[in-house]
Amino acid sequence: MDLPLESSTAQASAPPTVTDPARAAAVFEQSVAIMARLRAPDGCPWDREQSFDSIRKYTLEETYEVFDAIERRDFPHLAEELGDLLLQVLFYAEMASNEGHFTIADVLQTLNSKLIRRHPHVFGEEASRAAGNRAEVDAAVEGSSAAVLRNWEEIKTAEKKPQTADGPPPSRLDAVQRAMPALAEAAKLGSKAQKAGFDWTNWRDLLPKLAEETAELEAEAASADPARQPAVEAELGDLLFTVVNLGRHLGVDAEMALRGCNLRFRQRFREMELASARPLEELSAPELEDLWAAAKRKLAQSPPAEGSA
Repeated sequence: MDLPLESSTAQASAPPTVTDPARAAAVFEQSVAIMARLRAPDGCPWDREQSFDSIRKYTLEETYEVFDAIERRDFPHLAEELGDLLLQVLFYAEMASNEGHFTIADVLQTLNSKLIRRHPHVFGEEASRAAGNRAEVDAAVEGSSAAVLRNWEEIKTAEKKPQTADGPPPSRLDAVQRAMPALAEAAKLGSKAQKAGFDWTNWRDLLPKLAEETAELEAEAASADPARQPAVEAELGDLLFTVVNLGRHLGVDAEMALRGCNLRFRQRFREMELASARPLEELSAPELEDLWAAAKRKLAQSPPAEGSA
């Protein structure tokens, strides 16, 4: 399949002030064709081996890279990172198509229907109803973003409301979105469970639980059986969940605690690189430990400002 790419000169030119739907459709069609080619029987071995579970970690990684580019206002880099994030969507859709679940066209149609359904003030109440809106909202928002948000939430709530009263009632944990970082989700789940009385009484009560989860992880990891890897992952998850809830009891946000730890590790490791006369990979374990200890002592004397990594 011949898939000529757009020239770099077109990429480097000033971006148009108005999106060209025809050009966007053509380039998107090319992206879909490239993804299909990569997953074809004679395509890329690595791409063909991937599964929903194997690439999901990259989706989260690409999302954070988009956030980073936005925070730095690095727009050329943001364009690249948004492309990487879009690649994840194309990848999932192609795998789903290969397995007979849905196609990228279904993804886009679902998105289009949702946008029309939730914007009756733009596309009209008749079009919104045709797209599946079951809520009674006032489409005359008169330029009020607050009114738009109210309508959006009402329409969204109606979408999620079951059509019949049959079935069990929803769980109180349903209010905790899955679409958030796992550390934040764990903390919110613990907080919701606490309101039902299902929680540790004191932060000290979690210390024996930490020891218990650590022992269970050690037992699974010691088996060295590849078939036990899912169990190892589950036990590590249990340990992390307990640590997050220990932080909740101590009034510490686990995400911020880990970000601070990551920053300190970056700084200490950089100090090791600067302090060593030889490449770190040429040093023995005791030499690396000595460098690490020296870096900790040095940086502890003049703690850097947050965000200086």
